[in-house]
Formats: sequence, C-alpha cells, structure tokens
Amino acid sequence: MAGREIDLARWERAEQFRFFRGFERPHYAITARVDVSTLMGLKPLVGLSPFRTLIHAVGAGLHAVPALRTRFRGERVTEYDRLTLSPTIPLENGDFRYTYLAWQPDRAAFDSHAAAKIAEIRAGAPLNANDGSLEDVAYLSCLPWLDYSALDNALPHADDCIPRVSWGKIVPRGDGHDVAMTLQVHHALVDGRQVGRFFEATADALASLS
Repeated sequence: MAGREIDLARWERAEQFRFFRGFERPHYAITARVDVSTLMGLKPLVGLSPFRTLIHAVGAGLHAVPALRTRFRGERVTEYDRLTLSPTIPLENGDFRYTYLAWQPDRAAFDSHAAAKIAEIRAGAPLNANDGSLEDVAYLSCLPWLDYSALDNALPHADDCIPRVSWGKIVPRGDGHDVAMTLQVHHALVDGRQVGRFFEATADALASLS
C-alpha cells in the first residue's frame, strides 16, 4: 500500500530510533482493559460479530497512530497510509490459519469483506503466514478462553517491527462488559504515549457502534 519514506536527517525520532535499534530485546507489550459494553449490548439486537467488530475497532486504533503504521528495514523507514490486518483464524479442529484483511473505515463494508475472507480460510487453506515480504501489516489474535492479565508474543528477530494486538475473553464488569487487550510494539518506533493513543482510539471506535 501507499506510504512515504521518512528522511532520517529531519525525523524528530531519529535519535530514539537508533538508540533502541541497538537493544537485544527492543519490544514491549502493554495490556489494558477495554470497555465493550456497547458491542455486547448491540450484539443480540443487530447480530454483531464480537470477533469481527473488535478486529475493525483495533484497525481504527492502529490507523489513528502514525507510529503504528511505520516500519523499518535497515535504515529505510516508511510510514504507510493504510494497513492490512492479519488476524489468526481458529479452526474447528483447534488449529489456526492466517488471513489478510484490507481495513477500511466503513465498518459494515469491512465486516462483509472480513466475513467472506474468514469463511474462505475455514473452508480450507494453508497456514498462509507472512514470509516477510509484507511490511504494511499488523498481526491480530484472539484468546477467547482466557481473561488474562498480561501477554507476550513469539518474535522472529530484534528488527521485527510489526505491531501485534491480542485480546482475551469478554467478561461482565459492573453493568457492562470489558476485555483484556494487549499491544506489543518495537520501541524504536513507538513510545508509551502512542500506545495510550491506540487504546483511546480503539475504545472510541467501540463506544460509537450503532
């Protein structure tokens, strides 16, 4: 997808970028509780899929933060306009496959696209893992069996800068529902302020469902 290469000589983050690139373990993950009361209230009324709706909301959160759309290879740093979302799709036999969804702001249009792609994957497909050629992507996964408090991901190497978003079991909380959600990022590109903005934007997308 379209993107712009960042001029490191003018980039205000160049010093931090080079500093954290030297770390053996430059990734960190933050888990927060996300309110999904609106989603769970609408689900029986309009038949929303919690899985696909959360994928779309996560996409809104990622696209609200330029740092989460930024990738690097060597010294080349690119900020992409739009990401492909790659959630793991559970199969009935307990296995899983990857799919690739073109995120778009229109939730209904995205939901239709996602439903068709997920059905296609479940009908029979190989693992379909990213071979490293895709940069403008974010990895998503759902653990609906666990209301967890922290999560970490397997990472192939220190320069892997693709964000990973996970969420757990939706549980009752007070008069509504919430869910644990984790964002894992590369510190050369993303600081805590940007992680906070991601959670705010994701929560806003979920609160504005109709």
